[in-house]
Amino acid sequence: MSSTELPPFSTATGSDIRVRFCPSPTGTPHVGLIRTALFNWAYARHNGGKMVFRIEDTDAARDSEESYGQLLDALRWLRIDWDEGIDVGGPHGPYRQSERTSIYLDLIEKLKASGHLYESYSTAEEIDARNEAAGRPKQLGYDNFDRSLTDDQRQSFRDEGRLPALRLRVPDSDLSFDDLVRGEITFPAGSFVDFVVVRPNGAPLYTFVNPVDDALMGVTHVLRGEDLLSSTPRQIALYSALVEIGVTTFIPRFGHLPYVMGEGNKKLSKRDPEANLFHHRDRGFIPEGLVNYLALLGWSLTHDRDVFSIDEMVAAFDVVNVNPNPARFDLKKAESINGDHIRLLAVDDFARRTLPYLETAGILTLPATDDQLATLAEAAPLVQERMALLGEAPAMLGFLFQTADEVDYQADALATLPENTGVILAAAVGALELIELSEFTHERIKDDLAAALIEGLGLKPRVAYGPLRVALSGRKISPPLFESMQILGRAETVARLARLAALHAGAGTAGSDAAAGSPSAPDAAGPTS
Repeated sequence: MSSTELPPFSTATGSDIRVRFCPSPTGTPHVGLIRTALFNWAYARHNGGKMVFRIEDTDAARDSEESYGQLLDALRWLRIDWDEGIDVGGPHGPYRQSERTSIYLDLIEKLKASGHLYESYSTAEEIDARNEAAGRPKQLGYDNFDRSLTDDQRQSFRDEGRLPALRLRVPDSDLSFDDLVRGEITFPAGSFVDFVVVRPNGAPLYTFVNPVDDALMGVTHVLRGEDLLSSTPRQIALYSALVEIGVTTFIPRFGHLPYVMGEGNKKLSKRDPEANLFHHRDRGFIPEGLVNYLALLGWSLTHDRDVFSIDEMVAAFDVVNVNPNPARFDLKKAESINGDHIRLLAVDDFARRTLPYLETAGILTLPATDDQLATLAEAAPLVQERMALLGEAPAMLGFLFQTADEVDYQADALATLPENTGVILAAAVGALELIELSEFTHERIKDDLAAALIEGLGLKPRVAYGPLRVALSGRKISPPLFESMQILGRAETVARLARLAALHAGAGTAGSDAAAGSPSAPDAAGPTS
């Protein structure tokens, strides 16, 4: 192709907009990749258009079915759906490149017949030698030498046993396009040369199959990572050829999304745990929180508001408002936003979402019993306001599903116990045992313990209640103390205070005895309500 006049770029708007997400199934899903899926999805949903999901799985050495399954899992977990493609179907299938070989081979023959593709026999060594002889830098690469080979020259190469690659004839002129994110971009003539689209073994390359699939599937807007920007002139050149042979009538609009950076302002590597989407799910991110944060990697709803729903994002999203500058993945900010979304959940929904984390920690087995669900329902409001990640649920709630002799005292918690811990616990037990079962509520517990410890012993609240918290949960920090006692019930609460009192009295220092495997306190009844 030598024409300097490019075919028109897409003018699609509204429901005519078609975007695509086309990952390769290699490794676990990267947050940057899923951010790209999210922006494509939001753009389609905002405009009433369609999103196509296809898989680029022609690299047998790197692609895997496990990774393919993980991509589906990731999108479904985040509730990013698609209108056409994998598992949905549509008029342009199949939607896995590995199943589209016959389509590619047919188009290769048409492009050869039209003169857009030509045979290239040059080896890398020959290209380097010609560049050196011509005084051209080697990094300029191929010199379009094979464009003008005669039939006799091609036959001579074949007689040597050479197999040709196929190259696309690209325009001998500047190439400009209006990037939706970055504005006008021009690639000067000579900065892109005729490039290989089919290997000598007949296998088409990504540089061929990707634009071909976009053209055949009617994709109007290509929103993809900044790392692919340098390949855009090649893709436009191929689209031009596809227009000329009647495969499509337009070139799609391009928008190149910013890099996602990690620590030290370096591109977030696949080896970085923060790049792994499932690492965040395992730690307790919820879809609403993680989608919200991923949206902020290059875009914002307003300048002064970071927390929003996915519906609010869809209502406002336009790719032209994406910031072209690199976006840094800030884990603390992501966790904070996730915590905000946890607090927006209905209490029963929040409680339900903690169950898998409680099971993974060995605290309960699903399906949970009615008693366990009742305990969780009562405790959920106490911890929902305090959690940034669902993965914190076992530490926050685990003690409520144990008996007194199962409580594991943390070393840092035991280190906080004052010398008069035994006196405090004894006074607390005395006060609690006087409360009738029917009146064992957090309000009554608070009043009676205050009378016994604050007024009776003259203690400050921090000193008075610290040992009680350690006795109940084994930790320095727990859900509200008096509400926890109400959930555990009087017998279980007293048993826990008695166990720590016996441990403290028998050990001299609870920390040393606990570290050695402390003697257990008298058997105690399980949790009661």
